[in-house]
Amino acid sequence: MSKRVICITENDARRLRELINNPGALEHRAPECLESLKYELARAQVVAPEEIPPDVVTMNSTVHLVDMKTGEDETYTLVFPADADISQGRISVLAPIGTAILGYRAGDIFAWIVPEGERHLQVKEVIYQPEASGNYHL
Repeated sequence: MSKRVICITENDARRLRELINNPGALEHRAPECLESLKYELARAQVVAPEEIPPDVVTMNSTVHLVDMKTGEDETYTLVFPADADISQGRISVLAPIGTAILGYRAGDIFAWIVPEGERHLQVKEVIYQPEASGNYHL
């Protein structure tokens, strides 16, 4: 996990804290997933949805990632656990990569821990961000 400050919206912060505090909704998640999300929220700069820069990964954003070692491209939409469907490219914020990309900007490089070690991915582009499209309440 990086020490760099990330930026998230007030709405996302509120909904993510509700998620963390609802143990029934998280019965199939490992405790380390919740701890990672708590850590990210604690270090985040929280801003009004109207003030979030358009190149920041917020909830329900679609992002283009590039693996810095292999050059492999990946595209995901960051969603809440109930909406996750990896076959459709919708990744849960509680998945390690989902937690890792939250709040980063286009151009940022972050580390993602996988069983084989550490991957370094770059947020190449925020393809869609709800707030940039005027949707402040997703």
